[in-house]
Amino acid sequence: MKTSSLLQPASLAALLTAALFAVATIAQAPQTAPSQHPPAGHEDHDHRHLTPTNLKVLPKTLTGEQVHEIMEGWEAALGVHCSTCHAPDPNNIGPNGRPRLNFADDSKPEKSTARLMYKMTEEINSNYISMVDSDAKVACGTCHRGHLQPEPFVAPKEEHEGSHPPQSAPPAAPK
Repeated sequence: MKTSSLLQPASLAALLTAALFAVATIAQAPQTAPSQHPPAGHEDHDHRHLTPTNLKVLPKTLTGEQVHEIMEGWEAALGVHCSTCHAPDPNNIGPNGRPRLNFADDSKPEKSTARLMYKMTEEINSNYISMVDSDAKVACGTCHRGHLQPEPFVAPKEEHEGSHPPQSAPPAAPK
């Protein structure tokens, strides 16, 4: 089979263009694997599979995954991150160059507060809520609602207007 001499240069040009495009694409591709660092604002730790240590109020029989799930719930209820209660460990540097958190460390007062608040909610649920005919439970989010410091409740005035009779002065004492 004989090819036209006009097609050979066109085919050669197309092949050369494709080769140049491939070389340019490969040259611009990243030469290293993409970063595996967590997004900014998230601590570098993988504690889901670690055996929990230093549990003082949570049951000691919990797995690392169970503790992790509880902590995620507390984070959401208070609008915080792990580093609010857990101190960094300067002797354990993660791949991102930042210290990992030491979950067993008790140096941050916020951790003691979290334990106290956990015991408080457990006491309220077992000693008070259980006496009311209700399936409701008190949890961190009941008061905190996504804020580290619970916002004070202020009832709207229209809810109270006309619901109670006006206060009258107490009767005068007999003479």
